Order: sequence, then C-alpha cells, then structure tokens
Amino acid sequence: MAKGKILQVKEKTITVITENKTNFICLTDMTAGFSEGCGLIGKWITNKKTLEYLGVWGNIKNPNFNYPEFGVINQEASINITTKDSI
Repeated sequence: MAKGKILQVKEKTITVITENKTNFICLTDMTAGFSEGCGLIGKWITNKKTLEYLGVWGNIKNPNFNYPEFGVINQEASINITTKDSI
C-alpha cells in the first residue's frame, strides 16, 4: 500500500506518494492556482517532446510496453501540433 506525505512549495501543498521506494508527485496539485489549472497537464502530456520521453521511458522500464500502439498515439499527437514549440 502506498503511503503519502505532503510537500509545501511556495505556499502550495503537493502530495507525494511513495510506493516500492519510488516517489510519485501529484501533477494536479502542482498546477493548482495557475489560471490554466489542470489544462497545463493536458498541454504537457500532448507535447511532442513529452511523448517522446514517455515512449523511451516506457520502453526501458516496462517489459510489456506496447511500442506499436505508442507509435500510433505519438503520430496522432504530432499531427495536432500547430507550432514548433506549442508549450
């Protein structure tokens, strides 16, 4: 079972969950207070560079990583990019 702790960063409370000696931070907590709110996560997760990073990480860390399916997702994301640096 994961155990949680709280970080205080510049008056923001951010939840940290530790599971199997690995820390996970809450992205939703990190974006709270920004005018874009959770929309920032959506922009980040659909950013081409973020997807490339997640694909490499998934391929290294997940023995069951579905690389062909990831390729479809990555290709669809690149179609939606309208500028070189959309974020």
